[in-house]
Amino acid sequence: MDYSFFLQPLFSSFIIAGLMLAGFIILAKKIKISDKRISKRHIHGGGVSRFGGVAIIVSFVIVIILDERLVVTTPLVGVLLASLAILFFGVIDDIRQLSWKYQLFFQLAVVTLVYFMGVKLQYVSNPLGGLFFFDSGLAYLLGLLISIIWIVFLMNVMNWVDGVDGVSGGITLIAAIAILVLSQKPEVNQPPIGIIAAALIGGLIIFLIYNFHPARIIAGTSGSMFMGFILAILAIFSGAKIATTLMVLAVPIVDALWVIAERLQFKKSIFAADRRHLHYRLLELGWSAKKICLFYYLITAIIAVLALNMRAMGKITTMAIVAAALIAILAMIAKKLDRKEECNIV
Repeated sequence: MDYSFFLQPLFSSFIIAGLMLAGFIILAKKIKISDKRISKRHIHGGGVSRFGGVAIIVSFVIVIILDERLVVTTPLVGVLLASLAILFFGVIDDIRQLSWKYQLFFQLAVVTLVYFMGVKLQYVSNPLGGLFFFDSGLAYLLGLLISIIWIVFLMNVMNWVDGVDGVSGGITLIAAIAILVLSQKPEVNQPPIGIIAAALIGGLIIFLIYNFHPARIIAGTSGSMFMGFILAILAIFSGAKIATTLMVLAVPIVDALWVIAERLQFKKSIFAADRRHLHYRLLELGWSAKKICLFYYLITAIIAVLALNMRAMGKITTMAIVAAALIAILAMIAKKLDRKEECNIV
C-alpha cells in the first residue's frame, strides 16, 4: 500500500487548520472569552476558544474542493454543503447555546439533505455471506431509517464525548486512520475515501496539538458534530463498513447507550446535558484528563487494529464481547461512585 498518495491532502489540511487555530487562540486571549458552558461540560476555565471545529471543517472543505483527483459527484457536494451547514449552526450554538430541540431538528435536516443528494445506505454485508440491498419497497424504507439513525446517532455520540480535552479529537483521528487503511485494502480499494479521510486526519492532528490538556482551543459544537457526521458518512461511502466503524467507536457508543438508558430510567430527556458519561465518572474517581485520554486512545486503537483484520462474523462477536466488557466496567464505576457518595453523606 502506497500511502504517499494521501500526503498532499493530509499536509494541506494540517497547514490550513494550523494557521486558523493559531489565529483563533490569539484572538481568544485578546478578547478574554468567557464561556458559561465550559464550567458545566468541560474541565478547563474561560478564555478558551470554542472554534476549533471551524478550522477543521474549513481546512477539510478547501482540501476536498481543490484536490483534482476527486470526482465532484452529487453525494460529495451534499457532504460539503452539510459540512458548511454544521459549521454555521455550530458557531451559532456556541454563541447562543441553543436547546437540544433545535440541535435535533438541524441534525435531521442535515441527514435529509445528504440523503436526497445520494448519500444513502444502499446495502450492508450479511454476516452469513453476501449482501443485503436496500433497493425497493420496505427494504428501501429500512435503508432510509438506518441512514437517519446512524448519522444522527454518531453526531450526538461525538458531541457527548467532547467533555475532556483531547478525547473526541483523538477518537476521531484513530477512526479516520482506520478508515484510510480500510480504503486501501484489496477487497475495498477506494482511494477517494482515503483522500477524504486524509483531509480530515491532517486537521485533526494539528487540532489535537492545541486541544490536548490543558487545551488552548476546543472543538465546540461545530467540531464535535462534524466529527460524528463525517465518520458516519465515510462508513457509508466505504462500502457500508458500518460494523468496522461501530467497533472502532465502541467506547463512546456503549457509553452513550448506557447514559441514554440511565436518563430514561430517571425520566429525563436523553438529549439533556449532564455529567453521567464515562469520562466525567473517571474524573470523579480521581483520574487526570491525560490519563482519561490515553485510556480512550488505547482501547480505541486496539479495537481498530482488530476491526481491520476481521471478517463480518468476527466483528459481530468481538463487538458483543467489547460491549459486554464496557457495560461491566460502567456498572462497576457506577457502584463505586454510589458507595463514595454514601460515605460522603455519612
